[in-house]
Amino acid sequence: MGVVAVLVAALAGFAMGAVWYMALSKPWIQAAGIEVDETGRPKNGSPLPFVIAGICMILVAGMMRHIFAMAGIETLGESLVAGLGIGLFFITPWVAMNYAYAQRPFKLTILDGGYSILGSAVIGLVLGLF
Repeated sequence: MGVVAVLVAALAGFAMGAVWYMALSKPWIQAAGIEVDETGRPKNGSPLPFVIAGICMILVAGMMRHIFAMAGIETLGESLVAGLGIGLFFITPWVAMNYAYAQRPFKLTILDGGYSILGSAVIGLVLGLF
């Protein structure tokens, strides 16, 4: 059952990202400095980022499940709060630090950090359902 929980949680986190970045695509593309074609889509698009994102979601969901099991996080509320905490206090600060060194716009930190927080919360919520 653990593998199913991880895969479903990863899919939910990926889907959350699709919704997040579709809703915020224009400000994200601008903040990231990505060149677009005449239709507003990124030039030289590749499916590789989506493949990498899918693999990373499985890794994150798998490690979150492991951490939850070791910490005795079992309820829906506990898993949601733990997911929020992971996004807010682990992933987003790391993104902010990397973007600061890379001199990326703070707006990009906010956009990607927001997804880190909500995506981790969704993964935590789904893991709590199992």
